[in-house]
Formats: sequence, C-alpha cells, structure tokens
Amino acid sequence: MKNNETVSILQIILLLMMAIGLKNHVIVIPPLLKEGGRDAWIAVIVMSFLFLIWGILLIYIYKAMKGKHIQIWLEDSVGKLFTNLLLYIISIYLLIVAAATLKETVLWTNVSYLNETPPLVLTIAFIVPCMLAALTNIQTITITNFFFLVLVVVFGHFVSISNIEHKDHSLLLPILEHGYMPVLKAMIYQGTGMIELIILLFLQHQFKSKFRYRHYLVLVVILTWLTLGPLIGAIVEFGPKQAAMQRYPAYEEWGLARVGTYIEHVDYLSIYQWLSGAFIRITLLLFAIRTLLNKKNKTTNVWIVLVSSFILGAIVMYPIDERKFFDVLIDLLLPFTFWFFLVFSFILGIIAYLYRKKQGDEKNV
Repeated sequence: MKNNETVSILQIILLLMMAIGLKNHVIVIPPLLKEGGRDAWIAVIVMSFLFLIWGILLIYIYKAMKGKHIQIWLEDSVGKLFTNLLLYIISIYLLIVAAATLKETVLWTNVSYLNETPPLVLTIAFIVPCMLAALTNIQTITITNFFFLVLVVVFGHFVSISNIEHKDHSLLLPILEHGYMPVLKAMIYQGTGMIELIILLFLQHQFKSKFRYRHYLVLVVILTWLTLGPLIGAIVEFGPKQAAMQRYPAYEEWGLARVGTYIEHVDYLSIYQWLSGAFIRITLLLFAIRTLLNKKNKTTNVWIVLVSSFILGAIVMYPIDERKFFDVLIDLLLPFTFWFFLVFSFILGIIAYLYRKKQGDEKNV
C-alpha cells in the first residue's frame, strides 16, 4: 500500500476527534439537556463507561479482520451477495448521517450570521469542498484535519476560560432530584455519538500500525470530554432550565465570552469551529462511503463521491422547517443511529466469530 494511503494511529485519533467531536460537542447537547436536564452530565459519564465494554467487541472484530479491506473480509466470510447488501445499507445510512450534519449546519448558518443567504447557495458551498476532499486520500484528509484542529482546540479552551466568571457550579446540584429516569433517557444521545467509532473498522486497512484497546480508550476519554465541556458549561452558565430551551447551547456560550473590558462579541470564532468540524465530518463520511463501495477503481471512486454528494444535497434541500427537523433529529435519527450501528456491530461480531472458527478449522485439517 502506498504511503499516501496509510495513516498513523495518532492521525486517526485526531481525525475522529474532529469528525465525531462535532456531534458530541454540538449536535447532541440540546437533546441531552432536554431529556437529562441538570443530570445530563451523569448520563454522559455512565454511557461512556458502558462503551468501554463495547470497545472489547470493536477490538475483537478489528483483530479478526487482520488488516483486510472490509469488503474483502466480508466476502471471504459471508459471500458476495450478503456483503453487497450489508455495505449498501451502511453506505446509505452514512449518507443520511452526513445529510443531517449538513442540514444542521445550513440551518445554524441561516439563523446566526447569513440570514438572507438562500439555503441552496449554502448547501452547494459546503458540499463542493467536502466532495473534492473526499476524492483525495486518507492522508490528505488527516493532514488537513490537523491544521483545522489546532485552532479549534485553542478557541475551545479560550471560550471555556473566558467564561469562568459566569459559571456557577452549584447549579449542578442537587444530583438526581428527579430520579434515574431522566439520566436513562439522556444516555442514548451520548451513545449516538460514541457508536460512530465503528467507522474505525471501515478504515482499519489503512492504518500504519496496530490499533489497540488503549487507543480506543483515549478516543472514549476525548469524546466524553468534548461532550462534558459544553454540556456542563451550558448548565453552570445559564442554568438547566434556560440551557434546555436553547437551540444551540454551545454557540450561546460564545455570546458571554470577552477579552478584558473592551473586547467582546468574539462569537464569530465559533463559526470557524463549527465549519471546520462539519467539513471534516462530511468529508470523512463521503470518504467512508467511497471506501465501503469500492477498493481500487479510480473512475468508480469519482462516481461514488459525485452521486453521493448529489443525493446529499437533494436530502438537505428537502423542505422542512427548523422545528420539525429538530424533532425528527432528537426523536428519530439520533436514537436510531445508536441502535442501527449497535446492531451492525453485533452482526460483525458474529461474522468475526464464525470467520475465526472457520480459519481455525481449516488449520486443523
């Protein structure tokens, strides 16, 4: 495999930190606050511990794949017909996930700083660079991600530190004043972000070195912190009731940030954060679709990305008002994403078990 087709484990960790981090840092915060209220942060921690167990399954599947492209491994395990069916279903759902991210980005852009810009213009402006980036290679995407991520992290720490004066951590208490049910309801929203770590299995054939459980543990800690930061920030800065009523709590936190006495209204820095995360996330999802559906043919790769981008734009342009989209997102898409990828991981786990058993039987013959 060429050098530009492989990446280090550190590059993959940073890539997923940005791609999944946008979902954990922004998209899941409103439903977490809506369902969990003051105790939403407890739901995040509990679900993250549960994902330490799920990680054992992920690593088991990864080891069974032995660095093979997922399409080749599945064809060796369950045949070409079932493989194609499985990969097309996954690819379609990844496209839906990408569409939800882009729709959320377009809506936020229209609401916050480009009120008069037609959604079609914004959609095209977002899709084209993502499409072009997805047509490159994994190393180009990871290098681009690194340069974006540096400032995203700097700005994130800036808003957290600058808002210290507005934080009242007593608002995190009392714990469990409404019992365990709000926590249980909120847990699935943290899970819907963490479960996307399954994308590791789609890219593992391009890793330079072995991916180990300790690397997975690092990712879980990072993604958990990316949720806890803005979540706790919203609660201690606005109070649980006010925060739960906000559509974009992470963005509202920027409204409080200031530098000294005379410099304020620095919320434009959040635009860089969101657009960088959305760009990397959508690009990675398009690249994952391209990887799932094709191994070598460059012309086919181009058509996969072009058609996927066109469908992505068509889904985003479907007329639906913001309130309805938000309801669909938190009531249907986010919970279904968790169960969809969880079931898929168990299917891969069963296939991995049968594949290993088959390999063992062949060695004994």
